[in-house]
Amino acid sequence: MARKITVAAAQVGAVHRDADRKETVDRLVVLLREAAAQKVQIVVFPECTLTTFFPRYLFESQEELDKYFEPGEDVTTSEHVKPLAEEARKHNIDFVLGYAERTTEGTGYNTCIYYSATEGKVCICPGTKEPFEDPDAMNQLEKRYFEPGNLGFQAFRVPGLVSNALKKDSPGADENKAGKGDPILGMLICNDRRWPEAWRGYSLQGVEPIVFGFNTGSNMARLWGSKPMSSEQAEAEALFHSRLVQQAISYMNACFSISSARCGSDDGKFDLIAGSAICNTEGHLLAEAKTKGDEVVVADIDLSECRQGKEKTFDFARHRRIETYALVATQTGVVELPLL
Repeated sequence: MARKITVAAAQVGAVHRDADRKETVDRLVVLLREAAAQKVQIVVFPECTLTTFFPRYLFESQEELDKYFEPGEDVTTSEHVKPLAEEARKHNIDFVLGYAERTTEGTGYNTCIYYSATEGKVCICPGTKEPFEDPDAMNQLEKRYFEPGNLGFQAFRVPGLVSNALKKDSPGADENKAGKGDPILGMLICNDRRWPEAWRGYSLQGVEPIVFGFNTGSNMARLWGSKPMSSEQAEAEALFHSRLVQQAISYMNACFSISSARCGSDDGKFDLIAGSAICNTEGHLLAEAKTKGDEVVVADIDLSECRQGKEKTFDFARHRRIETYALVATQTGVVELPLL
C-alpha cells in the first residue's frame, strides 16, 4: 500500500558574518511559504542555518562566540525562531532545523531538531580544534566550539503525515508492522553523512527517510589532504563526493534521503557547495538544487518503496553477519597488518 508524502530541501545561500538573524529567518519563512504552495509536508533546512558558518573563525572572546549560539531551551520559542515555527503551524508543515545550541550548563552543540506542526513542538562533529598556521586557510573549528552529540542515532516516528487509514490493517492490528504507521525518520548533521555506520544504525530501526543539512567548503584542501587542484576542480570534487555518499548509502540502506545545503560565498570569500538533493531508495536523485542560492527542492516520495531493499535486495534479517563485524564497533583508527 502506498504511503506517499511530499518533502523538500530548503537550500539557503550565503549568510555573511554580520548578517542580521531576523533577516536570515525571514528568508527561511519565504522558503517555507514556497514549500507550502507546493503542498510540502516536511521542509529540511541546513546545518547551522541561522548564522554564517562561524567555526571557520578563531574567536578569542567568549562573548563574541556566544552571539552565534541559541539558548538551550526550546529554540522554536526564541525570538529568532518563533516566527518560523508560527509560519509552520499556519501551513501545517513540519521542519528540520540545524543551529548552534548553548545548553543551560554552557555546553555547545551542533544541533538539529525536528519540529512537528501538528503537535506544535519539537519531537526530537567533524573538523579540527586548533586553527591552521596559514592565515589564508579556511578553518573548521567545530571540535573547538562543539561537544560531540550525546543522543546517539535514535530514529523516531513522525506524527500526522500519513492518513489514519494507512496506520493499521484493522482495529487492534500491530502498529509496528513493517511499512505501516507514521514515517520512521532519522537525522544526521553534515559529516555524519560520510559514515555508513550512522546510516546502518538508523536502517536497523526501520528508518524510511534520513534527513541532513550541511556546510561543506568547496575547497578544503588542508582538511582533505588531497593532491593539488584548481578551485574549480576542488569544488567539483566536493560536490561529487557529497552526491556519492548520499546516493550510495541511501541505496545500501533502502531509504530515502533529503539533504539541504548552506551554500554560496559567505562574505564573498568563503565558498560552500550547493547540491541539496532528494534521493530515492535505489540511489537515484529525484530532485536537486539548480542554484547556489535560496531554493526549495521538492519531490513526492512513497515510503512503501523502502520495503524492496529492506526485505528483498538486502534482507537484513537473513544476510547480516554481525559475528564478523566486531572491528566496526571496537576499533577506531587503522591498525595495519605487520610486514611480511
